[in-house]
Amino acid sequence: MTDTQRNPQKDPDEWITGDEPVTGPQESYLNTLAQQAGEDVDPERLTKAEASKKIDELQERSGRGAQGS
Repeated sequence: MTDTQRNPQKDPDEWITGDEPVTGPQESYLNTLAQQAGEDVDPERLTKAEASKKIDELQERSGRGAQGS
């Protein structure tokens, strides 16, 4: 069984609650990743789904993503 089969990850665009405001943990983590990347991000303007995508993007750019583990 692959990791994807054990822990399937749904596309944020398909989340039922994806259009809700960003969560506190997402906001905090986004701020940390953006600071490390030298990028300006305003998490309060993002939805939960948008924040998740931005986190994935910043993790990939910083090498902190799950693929590296």
